[in-house]
Amino acid sequence: QVQLVESGGGLVQPGGSLRLSCTASGFTFSSYAVRWYRQAPGKEREFVAGISSHGGSTGYADPVKGRFTISGDNAKTTVYLQMNSLKPEDTAVYFCNALNGLRPPYWGQGTQVTVSS
Repeated sequence: QVQLVESGGGLVQPGGSLRLSCTASGFTFSSYAVRWYRQAPGKEREFVAGISSHGGSTGYADPVKGRFTISGDNAKTTVYLQMNSLKPEDTAVYFCNALNGLRPPYWGQGTQVTVSS
């Protein structure tokens, strides 16, 4: 059964940090590019960060550059999103997706991140 599962969300104060995880099962995760997206209430889903299928390149949306880091473990079974210096405007449901260009991407169910004092 194909599954993508996000975890690591929660409530954090402004300036704090969280690390999100995206774990896959049922397909060869290492051959897929992985992207993180987020969706705040009343807003469209937006791209946050991405990593290539073999981890050789990464990309970030301007609002998170310098604060967020995407990485994968050696076996590429899990992709992480390290989020530092969090701001209230980072509050959203965070989703990961996996794509290889040959089929529609797989999506996880999302994990809630709330940045508030």
